[in-house]
Amino acid sequence: MFGDKDPKELVIKNVIENNLKQAIEDGVDWIITGGQMGVEQWTVEVADQLKEEYPDEFQISMMLPFKEFGNQWNEQNQMKLSQSINKVDFSASVSNDPYKSPMQLRAYQDFMLNHTDRAILIYDVDNPGKTQYDYEQIKRFSEIHDYDYHLIDFDELQEAANEYQNNLNNFEE
Repeated sequence: MFGDKDPKELVIKNVIENNLKQAIEDGVDWIITGGQMGVEQWTVEVADQLKEEYPDEFQISMMLPFKEFGNQWNEQNQMKLSQSINKVDFSASVSNDPYKSPMQLRAYQDFMLNHTDRAILIYDVDNPGKTQYDYEQIKRFSEIHDYDYHLIDFDELQEAANEYQNNLNNFEE
């Protein structure tokens, strides 16, 4: 997505941090995420850092959709996945088989929805992408189950970016 020190990444991590802090203060026991590059791995990184501020208050889990997830990635991205897995309290694959069909991804979505109480999703509804499938499934699930979700849209990210820039400007003065 971005380079490791890209300001956009820092803004997104800050938004993740603020949302995770609120969830922890609301009493969340587990922060459960996937292993995709970007937001999911950043969630592990941020949650791991929050353990210093909130010791013994929550655990981190990374669930992967299938066995050998990430093996097709380049070496650097495989290393990042491995580092993320090493930071969590629990990690497992929903399917014990390597990738065979899209049904494994559907089973993964179902697992995540049925083993969590709420979701935080960074997604721009005006620019659909792969996350669209997760968003639509979360919406459908929440219509028939007691399931909350918070959609962080690009307006919220822009607001956070403006705040980040203002803080930088104030720091430089």
